[in-house]
Amino acid sequence: MSKPIHKEHNVSILLYHLVCPTKYRRVVVTKEVDAALRNTCKEISERYEINFLEIGADRDHVHFLIQTVPVMSPSELARVIKSITVREVFRLVPSVKKQLWGGEFWSDGYYINTVGRHGSEEQIRRYVAGQGRAKEYVRIYAEQLRLL
Repeated sequence: MSKPIHKEHNVSILLYHLVCPTKYRRVVVTKEVDAALRNTCKEISERYEINFLEIGADRDHVHFLIQTVPVMSPSELARVIKSITVREVFRLVPSVKKQLWGGEFWSDGYYINTVGRHGSEEQIRRYVAGQGRAKEYVRIYAEQLRLL
């Protein structure tokens, strides 16, 4: 569960739901790629003030529930996560690069939303955690969040 982040001059709880689709929506997120993504996100947390509260990988996209501080814009947050994760996935799982032409893992676009506008943190957490599981489970929460 998220907790307020206390800085010298502010206290914040900024939560984002970030969805990154793979390039061409290729089905490349295997268990091995998922593990590489999760390990890389732990390293990102140590280097940046980005806390990954939940990561949910489906076969052609990944959901992140993130808490950060107000010094990073949402577009900068997406850029940092996408650029570091792709470099590490290609390094740790080189076979995935062969499945994608052009050497790009993520599509250029992404979806980002502050948590609270379309659902509570707990609803988003269950939705993100349910990625890659039974589609009915995901559909129920997506309807609750008005994402479908």
